Amino acid sequence: MRVGIIGLGLMGGSLALSLKNMPFIREVIGSDHNKEHQKQALDLCLVKQIVEFQEIKKCDIIILSVPVNGIISIIQQLKDIPKNTTVIDFGGTKEKIVNSIPHEIRENIVAAHPMTGTEFFGPYAAIEELYTDKVVVLCDLEESGEHQKKVAIQLFETLRMKISYMHAHEHDRHAAFISHMPHVISYSLANTVIRQENRNDILTLAAGGFRSMSRLAKSSPAMWEDVFKQNKGNVLEAIELFEKELKNFKQHIKDEDWVKLHKEMQDANTLYNIFS
Repeated sequence: MRVGIIGLGLMGGSLALSLKNMPFIREVIGSDHNKEHQKQALDLCLVKQIVEFQEIKKCDIIILSVPVNGIISIIQQLKDIPKNTTVIDFGGTKEKIVNSIPHEIRENIVAAHPMTGTEFFGPYAAIEELYTDKVVVLCDLEESGEHQKKVAIQLFETLRMKISYMHAHEHDRHAAFISHMPHVISYSLANTVIRQENRNDILTLAAGGFRSMSRLAKSSPAMWEDVFKQNKGNVLEAIELFEKELKNFKQHIKDEDWVKLHKEMQDANTLYNIFS
């Protein structure tokens, strides 16, 4: 199969590296609106060639790895793709993307969200094993064509990903709590510190805790702005519930109620029992 990847940053570039080792992939080509990214992708040999959009439309598999608003725009331009073409979108939100798909190509589209990534972006951020052993969520798969389902599942299984299935609305609410809100918190934490503290002191004093919590603040603003726009309602709900918990901690410290504070921390400790 011939694969065309639109968007050659961290996600698209990492996928390209992995696809080159798959026996059923004949060629990987790419497209990116950023001229510098195009050059970098070729220098890094992520794709065989950079092509125009019309050439991407001829591929057996089309991967959409751009900000979520861009995915919606691109999908509208795919109405004339062949019946057996498989289009997989990698958007971090799903409901608005799914609802935007033109009826005539609904079976062509597989709505996916690989739950992986780093705080870096651009072609130089590409990692060959980025997808290995990570979860990929496939949303509303019953609306995709049988051929497209098989192609997507084969692709993700060959990447050694763990496949999960859910509805787009369900995905977006969960993602708001475990992915989108943490980015809001990280951006806010970074701004709080750099607007209050001397930059040199930050570099001197910042240890593991601050570095871990502020790591996500290095993520692409362009990508995350679109995510917050598309998942606004769920993100606001998550922020409001987080504010409630933060207010509880604040009040316990203010009241010097160390027993209640200790209990709050003990409750938080139990989160990692889920993963063990």
